[in-house]
Amino acid sequence: MIILRLTASAADPTDGFQSQEFSFDIQKPYDKSVNQRYSLVNGVHTMWVFDNDNPHSPTSETKPRTEMRFKTQGGDYTSGVWQFEGDMFVPSGSTGVAVMQVMGGKNGGSAALQIRVYDGKLVQYGSDAARELGSASVYDRWIHLNVIHDSDKKRMQIYLDGKLSSDAANPGTGSHYFKCGVYAQNNASRRMESRWKNIKIWKRN
Repeated sequence: MIILRLTASAADPTDGFQSQEFSFDIQKPYDKSVNQRYSLVNGVHTMWVFDNDNPHSPTSETKPRTEMRFKTQGGDYTSGVWQFEGDMFVPSGSTGVAVMQVMGGKNGGSAALQIRVYDGKLVQYGSDAARELGSASVYDRWIHLNVIHDSDKKRMQIYLDGKLSSDAANPGTGSHYFKCGVYAQNNASRRMESRWKNIKIWKRN
């Protein structure tokens, strides 16, 4: 007797979504040129910043950042189900830093979601209390990230390497857009860096 055991494969988080054309701006310390904080080599976007860098504009009181700010053809979104996808690499030593954001938080807050790195752990901020996304260190390896934002039902799903890591309510308001890179947070390291490739933006059909 031959027994066949079939295991269903996990669904691709992008199933049912349509790829969107996009552009991006680099937000970086206002007194630095783009190539002093950003590079693009062989399809890999590398962004770095120092904890004593200036903010992105002379009038800003925010912390230092070097980020890709994405724009789709239709502009920032206020409805629908949208998804950010990309491969992320964080070198060891980078800590106290947001590496991905969905902008448009509740009650006028700037971010609906921040994915931060603290001592090699990914931590989700934005919906309620902070929560870790998995237990393994993210340092010095490529991780595939999918973030799905249902702005109508106000939910956020986060997939790491194709596995669902978080599915939580997210009462963000206003218009939304995606960012990735490095944005200093509490207890930031002297130098912060993240690398990105294979970035895509999707919208559910």
